[in-house]
Amino acid sequence: MDGPATLEHYKAAMVLSGAGDALGYRNKLWEYNESGPAIHQEVKELGGLKNIRVELPDWPDDALNWYEFTDRVLTYLCRPATLEHYKAAMVLSGAGDALGYRNKLWEFNMSGPAIHQEVKELGGLKNIRVELPDWPGRLGRSLHEVAARYVEGMKDMDGRAPGNSTIWGVSQLKPGEEGGYRVPYNVRGVAVETGRMTHPHPTGFLGAVASALFTAYAVQRRPVTTWGLGLIKEALPVAQNFVQGQGFAVAETERDWGYFGDKWQWYLNLRGISNGRGPVIWPANYGPAERDKVYKTFSLSGWAGCCGHDAPMIALDALLGAGSDWEELMSRAAFHGGDSDSTAVIACCLWGLLYGFQGVPKGNYSKLEYRNRLEKSAEQLYALSH
Repeated sequence: MDGPATLEHYKAAMVLSGAGDALGYRNKLWEYNESGPAIHQEVKELGGLKNIRVELPDWPDDALNWYEFTDRVLTYLCRPATLEHYKAAMVLSGAGDALGYRNKLWEFNMSGPAIHQEVKELGGLKNIRVELPDWPGRLGRSLHEVAARYVEGMKDMDGRAPGNSTIWGVSQLKPGEEGGYRVPYNVRGVAVETGRMTHPHPTGFLGAVASALFTAYAVQRRPVTTWGLGLIKEALPVAQNFVQGQGFAVAETERDWGYFGDKWQWYLNLRGISNGRGPVIWPANYGPAERDKVYKTFSLSGWAGCCGHDAPMIALDALLGAGSDWEELMSRAAFHGGDSDSTAVIACCLWGLLYGFQGVPKGNYSKLEYRNRLEKSAEQLYALSH
């Protein structure tokens, strides 16, 4: 993590994010598997993570809409970082997506230990070759253009298990019409404008704010222990002021605003990093089975990582615990009994920005679905920021 983020880090973030999405999803099998141990067992049976080849048709990406969005908005982004880190951020994000998904097998597997067992049976993470068809990812200039890309992207979502909030939100988009990039306030929604396209509830769209903020912090090389505090003290007030200034669903959003920040404060207290310094407090035993139980306490509905507040929360938890160890990151962020690819896609992007492709088995990302697009996005992002 020494030195600035390079293009490789950007690519790793995007591609490994996609890989994490595909792996956590595993073509619907792992996203809805509530047992982290069971998912780990499947990873083991596949020869371990290092032997998993994330490729179509078995390992589709569950973040297609995110990639479509990235294609359109990256021209407006400008963040300093090195080329290698940019590549790592993009590519490893894709890898994390694919690995957490595992072609539906792991995203819906509710047992972290089972998934770890499968990784072991696959020969370990280092032997998993993320490539199509076995390891697809899960999800695949103006706000109207972004909305149009979302709608178009939904046509390629068959078999990728898009979330109910995403399906509903995209169905409400009317690109080209006045206000057509906004959707009605949804009190049941659990996504500031792009987030609200699909997740208009603050518990949902603030997850997009958290993920974007943590990405910026990774590029800036801010200590990971400070990220959560920055979210609460820096980003949330700005986001709230923005929403108030837009005059759209303000009363409803204000009414439901508190949960996100309160839950994040609870998490920071739990880990002993409410001051942004630490040291981080960990349970005496925190293996796959224990993490399945703890991650559920992060959640709103019992399915860990499926909401806007706890997906980046689990990603941050994994980063804090794994450091520069790729296998440990995947064990914590992708191979658990919750919405594994959603947490992996975030964690792997951030990890890629911090560490690049250092220690990542090439099989985990070299033939990843959409790798070329992710690397191209990383190169454009890097060029815009320098």
